[in-house]
Amino acid sequence: MNTPYQRIGICTDSTAQLPRELVERFDIEVVPVTVTIDEHDFLEGVDLDADRFYELFRDGCQPTVTTSQPSPGQFALAYEALADRGCTGIVSVHVTASASGTLNAARLGARMSPIPVKLIDSGTASFGVGCCAWAAAVAGEEGLALCEVASVAQSLAPDIKNVFIVGALDLMRRGGRVARDFGEAFVSSGDVPVLSMIDGTVQAIARAGCVDSAVRAMADELAAMSNMYSRVNVAVGVADAGGAPLSAALAELIRTWPNLNEVVEYRVGPSIGAHTGPGTAGAFVYPVAQTAAA
Repeated sequence: MNTPYQRIGICTDSTAQLPRELVERFDIEVVPVTVTIDEHDFLEGVDLDADRFYELFRDGCQPTVTTSQPSPGQFALAYEALADRGCTGIVSVHVTASASGTLNAARLGARMSPIPVKLIDSGTASFGVGCCAWAAAVAGEEGLALCEVASVAQSLAPDIKNVFIVGALDLMRRGGRVARDFGEAFVSSGDVPVLSMIDGTVQAIARAGCVDSAVRAMADELAAMSNMYSRVNVAVGVADAGGAPLSAALAELIRTWPNLNEVVEYRVGPSIGAHTGPGTAGAFVYPVAQTAAA
């Protein structure tokens, strides 16, 4: 544990998709992004949760959804809150700067912080950011210094693996995350594409003839990715009730892994669901440091 003279606070933003379980366990400060739906602004996790968001897609509705990063002022308030809780330094972990202006807003906010802030470009997105924040929080609780905790978060991205299926490939195409004809090939074949975000691009890593086989394919792909590590943490995510059977079956298979350290479950919230739609489910896995016990 940290000494009385050192307590490292962890900050991230709501695109990290951290479940309340991890936020409360590690006292993480989460800064909400703004989600604009049909010209109405909401703060993710404050006045817009996953259930309310996916209700908007019922009966084939397609709301216009955009997101925008938190303001520097929001980050300044978050850093002040961590200082007020006794933190002596902060590691602030965010989505890759190549995809968002979040890190720059955090940098401006850090100028107003009463305690030192180490800003981390995680080099990843969605719960990949959450993995970095989770690992940093564990390192902080083990008593590592500010620079060491920051190094844990900064260096993790290449070892984070992910698999998922989405309910709305057309949303991903419109967002420029996949080629325009990517989903059409699967629609015409009737297959379910098993996807992975690799180096910032969504790629199909497997295909399945039905949802049940997609679950097995996802579990097999994740196991192959994680077998090189002695211990791993896993997060299984689901958007809404449409993807719940898949995520539950995936979590059940993952819990049989001999090298599993911990598995948590999270919701795919509005800031990510805006790009993937309802029916989405997937998982992230990362190696646990030998000295860590998350």
